Amino acid sequence: MEDLAEIRRKALEKYGDLVVERVQPLFIKLLDLWEKRSIKSNHSIMEYVLALYLTDRGYDVELEYPLRNGLICDIYASNKGRILIVEIETGFVPPANSIDPISYRRAREISKISRYSLHSDIFALATPPFHILQIPAIFLKPPEEREVDELIELKKFLDGYYKNPPVGLEELRTAKLDCIFIINVDDLSVEEYKTEDYVKAYPKWFK
Repeated sequence: MEDLAEIRRKALEKYGDLVVERVQPLFIKLLDLWEKRSIKSNHSIMEYVLALYLTDRGYDVELEYPLRNGLICDIYASNKGRILIVEIETGFVPPANSIDPISYRRAREISKISRYSLHSDIFALATPPFHILQIPAIFLKPPEEREVDELIELKKFLDGYYKNPPVGLEELRTAKLDCIFIINVDDLSVEEYKTEDYVKAYPKWFK
């Protein structure tokens, strides 16, 4: 794929041979997945850019990594015995949700947080700068402060979009979103925000 090859050339300039060579097996894996049409090019490029960033910071990184219960996470990274899982959200909305794009994105991001975060020590979402994640304010509260009524309301909303398998109340109660990565593919830059800081930057979108 020419796009991914071009990103690799830019990565050599930004990170140097050592980091790029460490990430080379992931690059080959992404090419193979793209050739099989198992992953879209924009998603694979974002995975590669974030893998470079995390590798440069001392993480051992795997892509498209299998978890329990049939889940496959985008990025599985380990450093000093702690596990970071990252799910990438490009902001895509299918045509079937043309009249409810915000609700669709909100449900998708709730689903990702509640299903994947329990498998990690640190859980993050990653997104491009042009997409604003739709994160319910309940995830800013510690689990013990999340009221049953608001969990039930959140589950009812989520069940309208994702019911196979359904997300349980306990998963919603314990779900966490520790940080958010903003990936700028144009210049291969990555910025990391604590969730509360990200929400403060876009206050009117969160409730």
